[in-house]
Amino acid sequence: MNGLLRIALKLLLNDKGKFATLVIGITFSVFLMMQMTSMFSGILYQSAANIVNVGAKMWVMDPAVQTPQNSIPMPDYVLDAVRSIPGVKFAVPFYVGAGLVKLNDGTYQSATIIGLDDASLFGRPAIISGNILDIYKNNAFIMVKDANYAKLGSPKIGTSFEINDHRAVVVALAHTSVPGLFGLPTLYTTYNRATQDLPSTRYLISYILVQPKSTQDIAAIERQVKNLGYLALTDQQFVARNDQYYEFQTGMGTNILIMTLISFLVGLSIAGETFYMFVLDNLEHFGALKAIGAKSGELIQMIVFQSLVVGFLGFGFGVLLSSTMIAIGKMRIANYAAMVTYENLFLALIMVLVISVFSSYIGIRKVIRIDPFDVFRG
Repeated sequence: MNGLLRIALKLLLNDKGKFATLVIGITFSVFLMMQMTSMFSGILYQSAANIVNVGAKMWVMDPAVQTPQNSIPMPDYVLDAVRSIPGVKFAVPFYVGAGLVKLNDGTYQSATIIGLDDASLFGRPAIISGNILDIYKNNAFIMVKDANYAKLGSPKIGTSFEINDHRAVVVALAHTSVPGLFGLPTLYTTYNRATQDLPSTRYLISYILVQPKSTQDIAAIERQVKNLGYLALTDQQFVARNDQYYEFQTGMGTNILIMTLISFLVGLSIAGETFYMFVLDNLEHFGALKAIGAKSGELIQMIVFQSLVVGFLGFGFGVLLSSTMIAIGKMRIANYAAMVTYENLFLALIMVLVISVFSSYIGIRKVIRIDPFDVFRG
């Protein structure tokens, strides 16, 4: 059988034009599929930036909230009620809002303002310059140094500007593990300052961050919060809720799915047609092998082997090309939302295997019906 597989490989490589067409077609298909799914994965990951960066085990919110960016304020009594639930180690208020920053040159820039609990500063970012305790100074804000940092003029410690007509002073620079999705600079301050300086509704608490005493207490906390008329989710549940919103309640998930299917069909059509032409061109070789005693099962294995060789080469080149483009995009474009995940790779691999099986099936149908005498007579 090893000899037949070597013959199959030689037949494949001898027809350089069709071999290159097969590999390029699958490479292009994998590249498009990886680009689409990687962009969507990056969007989902960065849309959950606040959940990941804050690091709270549980989040309490209004039941209508779907994403961390669209919070619905809650009354103060909910915080007291959550703190009184058995199994809660501590619970703190958390504010997320938008502010309009007026820079010293007179230009304006929208920014995300995050208010941390005054007593604990729970959810604070990692400080890379300055002192976290300076956040308690008058008009103090901590600036996140990320891809959007330059949009506020790359402020240094001591830089001042206005946020919603209130003076703000940068007292420290910080780093977060996940950048935001919407291209807005992020500023941290205390909860009280955020709720006092920014326009607000009657209720002020965006979320309540909860740390349970143990994982066994989570289910009981969720039930108690539900009895209050609100929703308690773990960080992973909140991320999943955010993902479901973008996947099923916006056009983004549908559009990505359509583009991925189109990419798959492009690869399927190119590979299927080209592989069928390859089999037709080599029909006399398969007939000769059958005439000297090769069984139909062995010929089928040869065709499957050829299809898999082309498929895996195309898969490898497609992943390499897509990864290279994503790496270049991240270096050149701020907040480029794309990331290669195991799920993306697995999905592309499954689709390549489907393309290989389909191509093999087209070739197998022709080969198993071949009559050696008809070939030689031709």
